[in-house]
Amino acid sequence: TCVFPSIFPPTPMASSSSSSSSRKASPSGSGAAAAEDASAPSYSILIPTYNERENLPICVSLIVRSFDEELPEETYEIIVIDDGSPDGTQEVAAQLCKAYGKEKIILLTRTSKQGLGSAYQFGLKSARGRFVIIMDADLSHHPKNIPDMIRKQRETKCGVVTGTRYAQGGGVHGWNLWRKCVSTGANFLVQVILAPGVSDLTGSFRPYRRDVITNVLN
Repeated sequence: TCVFPSIFPPTPMASSSSSSSSRKASPSGSGAAAAEDASAPSYSILIPTYNERENLPICVSLIVRSFDEELPEETYEIIVIDDGSPDGTQEVAAQLCKAYGKEKIILLTRTSKQGLGSAYQFGLKSARGRFVIIMDADLSHHPKNIPDMIRKQRETKCGVVTGTRYAQGGGVHGWNLWRKCVSTGANFLVQVILAPGVSDLTGSFRPYRRDVITNVLN
């Protein structure tokens, strides 16, 4: 679970393309278009899923609670990008759309598992928020930390805030030894080679300003 935010400047990264959805994605993903839409929410939360039937309802419920209890002044939408999960995740997401409303929960579908990068690209095309939050659905990123990350972004006016597992207050739960070694080793190599000044570059729990994530993914 990532619980301690740190700040770093945006760095370009490559990502692959994506395919079709149950809601038509807009052709551009531009921040200007979203900003011109007076009805657009402040935040779009992108959640890629694959076999997350059990975790998704819990994750969505916790996100809604975090916003409603700590950030009632903010508007938001939750965009689920499912890569053809065989366990019925899409059916659960469709039920969530009905329960919370189709303007609050948006389901985008793809026919096969195509990776996180392309999922975020695909979700961004339909996102209307001025800020975009990326996170996992498996509860490794606890939604209770979203309000603190948003406050940090407001305070610093930075383009992106990132959650880190490797600072005071951070950590992981439920990982086996191999997964811990891979994550720790990857971050160590990045620190040695690039010296970015950030303790966790392998996680994906971050609120971005829209123009920043658009530049990163493009």
